[in-house]
Formats: sequence, structure tokens, C-alpha cells
Amino acid sequence: MTKTMIRSVIRGTGSCLPARVVGNDELAGRVETSDEWIAQRTGIRRRHIAAEGETTSTLAIAAARAALADAGLEASDIDLIIVATATPDYTFPSVATQVQAGLEITHGVAFDVAAVCSGFVFALATADKFLTSGSHRRALVIGSETFSRILDWNDRTTCVLFGDGAGAVVVEAQEAGGTVSDRGVLTSHLRSDGRHRSKLYVDGGPSTTGKAGHLRMEGREVFRHAVGMITDVVEDAFAATGLTAEDVKWFVPHQANKRIIDASAEKLGIAAHKVVITVQDHGNTSAASIPLALDEARRDGRIRQGDLVLIEAMGGGFTWGSALIRW
Repeated sequence: MTKTMIRSVIRGTGSCLPARVVGNDELAGRVETSDEWIAQRTGIRRRHIAAEGETTSTLAIAAARAALADAGLEASDIDLIIVATATPDYTFPSVATQVQAGLEITHGVAFDVAAVCSGFVFALATADKFLTSGSHRRALVIGSETFSRILDWNDRTTCVLFGDGAGAVVVEAQEAGGTVSDRGVLTSHLRSDGRHRSKLYVDGGPSTTGKAGHLRMEGREVFRHAVGMITDVVEDAFAATGLTAEDVKWFVPHQANKRIIDASAEKLGIAAHKVVITVQDHGNTSAASIPLALDEARRDGRIRQGDLVLIEAMGGGFTWGSALIRW
């Protein structure tokens, strides 16, 4: 008797980047740094910065519309919206409910997930639970950030790293055969450890300072933990599926720092030509970085149906996670 199950299949991708591009040379005019210094240490050459009137929700809505168009679906087909963000427009309501309203969806459920740079992986894993349980049919999973609004533009160790943008995927529950050759999310693995708060955090909030605050980071400490944490959850994914680094067609990591990406790929035994890298053009867009990279790699023809795609991220908290997806 054939075993069947429900898988969460990605049907479409979309993205939105602010029009304003800020290169390293422009930042060198504001703080003591240089294009060479930034590029050598991070791989970043430029980033997009939201204009006045552009917010996390407006970027998310635009990315969602692009993903729906790519999937050939209408907004009314969606019954679940999950937005991963650390930079919401307001303390409440959630960005997801603003996306819901912007798309004129009046049914289903919408909520935000806060896991910083790991947010998209956490949001996709959460959507997968909803869809595979049978409670919902189609989801918009979005990572959207305006980190430029929480940067200290006098802190050269952080202001050069981040950018703004949004990426979205449409995920649909589909019946599958229950093997690793199925299309969809095959496995996801999430972790967190709150003992590391001081290494990457924002020094404000409604319950502490009453203000949004600024991003603070101990860069060397984050780097020191990142590669080990990332490889742990990826190895968990391989163990859960019986797949290996050789089976991976595309490795789409969180785009924080090219050195971390390179070191992680090397430790996992993933060849450089399989790694999708967009950090040079986007900077670190936190929860938006993976869906932005997925959209770029799919639209330029790299990611194709049937490809095994590995995503992973680590963010403040610390949070970290991975997912293996058959496209």
C-alpha cells in the first residue's frame, strides 16, 4: 500500500528592495571606514536603504504580491500569513495583519515571528506545521526588515553591515509519497539559546527604555559561534533524511558575512559553486536575506523544480535553524 503524506511545497517567490542603493564609499564619508575594509571583512559592497514612507509592511506587501503573481494565485487563495521580522512598523498590530489588510484578505490567520536573522527559517518551519496538519491550505511566508531604522550610524562596526528589503514565498499543502524525493519541505530543525543575548541585541524596547533602541553586536563572538551552530542544525537535517552534502544542489545560507558563509560551506563539505551568495549587493537583511536569495536564484534559472535546496541561518538570541526543501 502506497504511503502518502502532506508536504509544504513552494509554488512561488517574490522580493522587494528599496530603490536607494548605498555603496561602501558613501558610508566611508560618514564613518571611519573604507570600501576595501568592508569588502575584505564581510564581502559587502552595497546595500538598499528604505526611503521615507517605505516600511517593513510596505516592502512585505510588495514582495507578497510578486510571490503570488509568480505562483499564479490570487490573494484570496491564501489562508495563512507569517511574517518574520525584528523591525515591525509598530509594537502592534503585527506586520502580518498589515500585509493581510494590504492584500484585502479577510479570512485566515496572520501573525509575526521574531527570531531575527533566523526568522525566515522559523517562519517557514511554522507554516509547514500548519499546512501538514491539514488546518490550512496555502501560506505566504515573508521575511521583511528595515534594519536601517535601528542602526547607530556612528558605529562603524554595525552600520556597514545591514540593509533593508523583503522576500516572500507562497507555500501550498500538496499530497506526496512520503519519500525524500517528494517536493516540499522535507525537514526543519530549530534551536535557540538565550544565554547569548549580550552578543547581539537591540538596546531598547517598550518595556525597558520606551524607545526602539539601536543594534549592538560583539562581532567576533557572533562569528565564533556561528559556524558551529549552523553546521549542527544542518547535520541534524542530513541525519533526519539520510541525505548528504553531495545531494544538495543549492546551499542558500543567511547572508550575514561572506567569511561565515565560506567557512560554513567548507565545514559542511558543500562545493563553492553550489552556494548562493547575495551579501555583496544586499548586505545583511536579517529575516529577508534567505527569501531574497531564493528569489534571485530561482529567477535567474539556478534553482529549478526537483533541486534539493538547503537553507540555514543564525540570529540574535541566539537562534539558529535549517531546512531541506525539494523545489
